[in-house]
Amino acid sequence: MSKGQIGKIPGKGAETLRYLNETMKKRIMFIDGAMGTMIQRYKFSEEDFRGERFKVHKKDFLKGNNDLLSITQPKAIAEIHAKYLEAGADFIETNTFSSTTIAQADYFMEDLAYELNKVSAEIARKVCDEYTAKNPEKRRLVAGSIGPTNRTLSISPSVENPSFRNVTFDELVVAYSEQIRGLLDGGSDVLLVETIFDTANAKAAVYAIEQIFEEEAYDRVPVLISGTIVDQSGRTLSGQTGEAFITSLLHANPFAIGLNCALGADQMLPFLQAMSKASPCFTICYPNAGLPNTFGGYDETPEDMAKSVRKFAELGLVNIIGGCCGTTPDHIKAMAEVFKDFVPRKPQPLDPDTLYVSGLEMLKINKELGFVNVGERCNVSGSKIFAKKILNGAYEEGLAIARTQVESGAMVIDVNMDEGLLDGKAAMTKFLNYISSEPDIAKAPLMIDSSNFEVILAGLKCAQGKCIVNSISLKEGEEEFIKKAKIVRRFGAAVVCMAFDEVGQAVDANRKFEICARSYKILTEKVGFPGSDIIFDPNILTIATGLEEHNNYAVEFIEGSKRIKAELPHCKISGGVSNLSFAFRGKEALRQAMHSVFLYHSIRVFNMDMGIVNAGFLTIYDDIEKDLLKLCEDAVWNRDPEVTDKLLTWAETHGKDAKKDVGEEEEWRKWGVEERLSHALVKGITKYVVQDTEEARLRTDKYPRPLNVIEGPLMGGMKVVGELFGAGKMFLPQVIKSARVMKSAVAHLIPYMEIERLENLKNLDLQDVDPDAAYNGTIVLATVKGDVHDIGKNIVGVVLGCNNYKVIDLGVMTPCDKIIQAAIDNKAQIIGLSGLITPSLDEMVYVAKELERKGLKIPLLVGGATTSKMHTAVKIAPRYSAPAIHVLDASKSVVVVSSLLDENQVEDFVQDINDDYEDMRAEHYESLKDRRYLKIEEARAKACFIDFKKQPPVKPSFLGTKVWDDWDLKSLISHIDWNPFFQTWQLRGKYPNRGFPKIFLDETVGAEAKKLYDDAKKMLDTIIEKKMLKPKAVVTFWPANSVGDDIELYDPADDEKRTKVIGTYFGLRQQAEKDSDNDEPYYCLSDFVAPKSTGIKDYVGAFAVSVGFGVDEACEEFGKTFDDFSIIMMKALADRLTEALAEVLHEQVRKVHWGYAKDEDLKPEDLLQVKYQGIRPAPGYPSQPDHTEKLTMWKLMDIEKNTGIGLTDHLGKAMTPAASVSGVYFGHPGSVYFAVGKIAKDQIDDYAARKKMSVEEIEKWLMQNLSYDTD
Repeated sequence: MSKGQIGKIPGKGAETLRYLNETMKKRIMFIDGAMGTMIQRYKFSEEDFRGERFKVHKKDFLKGNNDLLSITQPKAIAEIHAKYLEAGADFIETNTFSSTTIAQADYFMEDLAYELNKVSAEIARKVCDEYTAKNPEKRRLVAGSIGPTNRTLSISPSVENPSFRNVTFDELVVAYSEQIRGLLDGGSDVLLVETIFDTANAKAAVYAIEQIFEEEAYDRVPVLISGTIVDQSGRTLSGQTGEAFITSLLHANPFAIGLNCALGADQMLPFLQAMSKASPCFTICYPNAGLPNTFGGYDETPEDMAKSVRKFAELGLVNIIGGCCGTTPDHIKAMAEVFKDFVPRKPQPLDPDTLYVSGLEMLKINKELGFVNVGERCNVSGSKIFAKKILNGAYEEGLAIARTQVESGAMVIDVNMDEGLLDGKAAMTKFLNYISSEPDIAKAPLMIDSSNFEVILAGLKCAQGKCIVNSISLKEGEEEFIKKAKIVRRFGAAVVCMAFDEVGQAVDANRKFEICARSYKILTEKVGFPGSDIIFDPNILTIATGLEEHNNYAVEFIEGSKRIKAELPHCKISGGVSNLSFAFRGKEALRQAMHSVFLYHSIRVFNMDMGIVNAGFLTIYDDIEKDLLKLCEDAVWNRDPEVTDKLLTWAETHGKDAKKDVGEEEEWRKWGVEERLSHALVKGITKYVVQDTEEARLRTDKYPRPLNVIEGPLMGGMKVVGELFGAGKMFLPQVIKSARVMKSAVAHLIPYMEIERLENLKNLDLQDVDPDAAYNGTIVLATVKGDVHDIGKNIVGVVLGCNNYKVIDLGVMTPCDKIIQAAIDNKAQIIGLSGLITPSLDEMVYVAKELERKGLKIPLLVGGATTSKMHTAVKIAPRYSAPAIHVLDASKSVVVVSSLLDENQVEDFVQDINDDYEDMRAEHYESLKDRRYLKIEEARAKACFIDFKKQPPVKPSFLGTKVWDDWDLKSLISHIDWNPFFQTWQLRGKYPNRGFPKIFLDETVGAEAKKLYDDAKKMLDTIIEKKMLKPKAVVTFWPANSVGDDIELYDPADDEKRTKVIGTYFGLRQQAEKDSDNDEPYYCLSDFVAPKSTGIKDYVGAFAVSVGFGVDEACEEFGKTFDDFSIIMMKALADRLTEALAEVLHEQVRKVHWGYAKDEDLKPEDLLQVKYQGIRPAPGYPSQPDHTEKLTMWKLMDIEKNTGIGLTDHLGKAMTPAASVSGVYFGHPGSVYFAVGKIAKDQIDDYAARKKMSVEEIEKWLMQNLSYDTD
């Protein structure tokens, strides 16, 4: 084996580990001190750093790159090592703290990374071998130093963009791998990942270490890990406590873990004590020589430091001691002398029954803690509100949901980005990066939740804590299960394992246990998971659906989980609790009670450890009303076969649709037969349905055939059911009852239909009878390949079956070819695809493509939790020339299927669907219209040119900021624009803004508008009289000049020289090509400010106003008397007054404060028609659609401090109070309002570079303005 392959010699690492374990039992070991401190003593010059080899190098200075000295001054490095060994060190660190490609990039020396590490290790190896030869009883060991790099995975380098990262996990793994190979090939005995200020970086390092050991045949050596607590807060730079830091890295199985750098021994002591209690490993510690002095040096003498660290030994805290910044061989020698008589720390194993996870803080999940709420609302599949925010790019608003979950008691935050129109990997990465910037949220451990393993990986790569992965299962077989489990283990995460296997989802208790036991054996014996890191989800399934086979699901879960906990040591149990009551969505009081009863018994029977549940959405068990409690108990324990109906009755009698009395209920029996049948279907009443169906059948004048009864009143009733269910006004059990009513009616008619069919055959003398002729149609249903969820599909099958359709149910995990063949074999008229997980969406697209490729024209229905109408329109329908239709839910399926199979309706029905989907696609691809866009340089060449010499800028009357704490509200009334006021109340009419409104003369809304106007005037009088609202305003003027598309703002005190730039307004320019006969320029806001190159002094202003202070208090009072009208009126008037204040203030700016239009004399209606000079565009609006530009205003004007007007998040999407307005003032006569419109990729790239933000982030904020698709 070559010398370069020394790291692959088998057995060396094991021998080192044996030696260390034996030595640690006998004595405390010593690691060396600071390399940098010793290098400084040599006073190397720039020439010394360069040596002959780098005498000519493109970097203008190399001095300071200490790692380079291993190549250019190897003798000095060897001498330093020798001095530390002479002082008594057992370990010496290689001179490779910054020897990664990332850190060396600062010196343009990335290509030297491997060489630096190998050479440095060889130097240390040679010196250690020499000292070991002198005293073979005391081996001297090379510790390959792996520093943190100069990048952070958990912290954004941009204050303005918290989700931005200047390095990725994969890039760090590549860089660390190169370093590790060099260190091992150079002969390192151990690897030391040190000075960790960001745990995510360290996780990348240990990931690289494990990957090299596992996949590149390097001999496994002991790994040491040392973090850095940056100050007395006891946290790393990225915010973790010492205990959380250890928890995040224990999966690396470190030989020793501890602390170094940043603090002296005295300051480090309490944190070392805390970490020592949390660590089952040996402890390493090498503090600085005290705290740095005024000049950055270290004054603690060897004797003083030895005295300080002595406490570590006295308290039994350490196994390896040494020094960091400011320490020398003399410090190590003094410590060795002090420590020689102390016994080393004895590591204590962790509780095997406790699951340790971490965010910024450690969480112990065990019996002492009790049930752990896993917050469920940061899930695009489970929360429409959260999904809308993420789909709209409002990640900061999504953070508010996460924060609420933590504040409501969630101890772990579940994050799921599985949505068909969402890039799950990018969304997961961005949202977790945002979370890491919010300590109040990031303190909680994360549950990274996805059915797409690539999305899980993306999440794991940006989380510094020990996460929980949700989930993996055996559904794709053992090989894939083991592969994914090993990856999860390499990231150090705990794992949720679902009770699925190759056959499907476990429903009964025995199957749940069998699958979990098999999974447990694989995870513990083949992958190396500790039992406590395994969390089983044995499938909480929906009960009380109206289907008998669902009634025992809660019992099966509890019994199965009890056995799992009893027979699979240390494992945990979790589950999606909200699934239990999904049949009653919308009936929140009932659902809360069901959840509480279920959790009460699950915790009592088998100590359920955790559950995904809205932390603020639980009722205390003892507070549940007695009658409801009994119903929930009966439902959970399956004690009453009629409990579903009783739960529905309870919900109806305790909700807004509560029934009146029995007399009223029976009143419907007096209605016509069609109305009675419809009512019976909607209410699920079977009592009279056969009687009413027979009555309808006998009316042969109206219904000549039995089939006409089905097609008429029965299907009409089911359409009503479908609409109510789709609107959330009916619930799953009710729909099931409706289907039963339908089935009873159809069953009554089938014999008559069969008689009719046979009679027709006899008359036509036909012998070959089609056995399916009695059915309304044949439908093939399948859960697509890769998905094992089928409850929703089964319900669809029941509903369709009850409507006399033949249903061919292919089950779950159905391959495309099987679906197509079944459709052909059974002569199916419809194919229905179901899926719950996001990857199912891709499989549905594939099925559509295959149907098209094979030339089939069978209508395709798509349904399931992750599917959507938009996804079907954009992704599926265009791949298939036959109808591809999204079906919202089970009841809708009947309406869709019957319309598709009705030859009189199908053409119009399909055309309507196609038109609707075409409109949706047009909306989705609006930004992809075939329109030419100028290159940004071409657009700039056609910018708006203003001759600022002919019309020189006017200097404002003051520079800086002016604040108004109050304003006379009476003076604003004449400037109110009433038109938006009436639009708020949805009253439409012509109203000429000022004077007597013509809307009052409108025949339709005039009278109501006049009444509303009079009410508004009365409230305005009250507001003014009682001073209910307080106006506030702020205006700032700055010296300014344009630089390209941007506007530089200068310190108001530096108007003459203009050398101090305090901020920049970034601009966007129109790029969409204009008509050839249109000579209008391509505008950007910077066009309206004199260019810096002209030397002309120009100015811009900005403002923020609000008349919203007092609105919340007033509305709270109105709310006490349920006065919704006054609440809406108050908010509408506050908006109008705020806009009026903005108008009045702008008028004063033009006339007085800036004074460029002192002689202006305009009427209020002229102001509303913008007949004045100058403009006041707002960030986030057409002239500058980037909301992030508000940040510059808020920062420079200190708006929140001066007025109280805040931003809802640090990227400024909305102002608070809601009745607030802000904008930028431009005063030149040539300034006009315009819309930037669609812009091209070249401008996005340029704009992102200017703002120092990532392209992806800019694209998110400007999504509506992109002329291209980001997919």
